[in-house]
Amino acid sequence: MALLICVTGRNNDKLIAKLSELLPKQTILQWPVDDASLLAKVEFVLAWNAPEALWSQLPNLKVVHSYGAGIDSIPVQLLPPHVEVARIVDPNLADDMGEYVLGHILSHKLGINMYLKQQAQQAWKPRRAKSGRTVGIMGMGQLGLAVADKLNANRFTVKGWSNSVKSLEGITHFCGDAELGAFLQDLDYLVCLLPLTEQTKGILNAKVFAATPAHCVLINVARGLHLNEADLLTAITQETFGGAVLDVFETEPLPTGHAFWSHPNITVTPHVAALTSLSTAALQIANNYLAMTEGRELMHIVQKKKGY
Repeated sequence: MALLICVTGRNNDKLIAKLSELLPKQTILQWPVDDASLLAKVEFVLAWNAPEALWSQLPNLKVVHSYGAGIDSIPVQLLPPHVEVARIVDPNLADDMGEYVLGHILSHKLGINMYLKQQAQQAWKPRRAKSGRTVGIMGMGQLGLAVADKLNANRFTVKGWSNSVKSLEGITHFCGDAELGAFLQDLDYLVCLLPLTEQTKGILNAKVFAATPAHCVLINVARGLHLNEADLLTAITQETFGGAVLDVFETEPLPTGHAFWSHPNITVTPHVAALTSLSTAALQIANNYLAMTEGRELMHIVQKKKGY
């Protein structure tokens, strides 16, 4: 029995050390494995952007655990039906996400970026703060609700949109494609916190931008693949959409020379809206590994067909 770490594109030394501390009697492997025969012992994989070739080499796989809040990096269609998929749930992420969204909305309302540019030019041009206070949140899961609570506490008008009917205090909720237009029509800010599924890929597109007021600003803190980047640039250039704060991108790190870096109406941050604590993540992974070995129910199981 073994736990395999296949988290690509980063140094995993601290993660391995923490898991070794929490699971001192367990075999922990890291991909790529020098001895391929060891893969037959793997029952639990911690994964993020694992190569597709991995999954067919694990005959005794029982659990795949995402090293993140989402599972969009895990090809669930390649997993046998009996394999369970779990994710990280960090309670601190909700507060971090709420502060990130509120902070950028206030920054935009107050014109902070404009004044920073004026300071560099030694220009003195005071302006009133923007008046718009209506925020639409796409995705009313744990993070979406936390952002809504933070905005409600600061006297913003909050609208929510998701795939299922919900009754939420302090939020005017809209459901499904039929109500998307009504959700978008009077927004000052549009926040994306949707899970990434086949249905939500590219949902932030020309149709959505055209349905919002021309001054509306997008804040995408979900996944880069939710956004049609070309449609956003076109809408902003044509002044039919106001701008964007982007923390996630189709390709990360954002490539050198990408148009987003230098666009005056786009703010770029390096996927930092809500960062999972290593200690929190390692503890949840270790607890789920032990639950698997002991035949107990795992925490934070994902419905594979839904993708969340």
